[in-house]
Amino acid sequence: IGLSEVSVEQIEKARKVVPIATVQNHYNLEVRQHENVLDYCGREKIAFLPFFPLASGSLSHQQELQELAEKYQVTPIQIALAWLLKRSPMMLPIPGTLSIEHLESNIAAASIKLSEEDYQVLTRL
Repeated sequence: IGLSEVSVEQIEKARKVVPIATVQNHYNLEVRQHENVLDYCGREKIAFLPFFPLASGSLSHQQELQELAEKYQVTPIQIALAWLLKRSPMMLPIPGTLSIEHLESNIAAASIKLSEEDYQVLTRL
């Protein structure tokens, strides 16, 4: 069973009835109100699928993302995905795409190894 837009308390209540495999909550570099849910999923080994993982492409911290993208020689979107992937081993972002080129670019983000310092810069945004 997968749940969407739930709190930790709701997940715990549901787990008393059925096993929970995934949680899909709104989460990205800018929208982080579900930090506690993500942490819970990490502890409980429940996959976390952030919806709108790229804030529909309108991330407001473009300056910081652009600077890091230049440093790593990738795109700002790839940096945002790399941050999500570093945030939790249970994170499974599924960004939408309309082209093979964007799909390949999104997949390549998994190979970006953000330094702890750069990760923290993004985390503090």
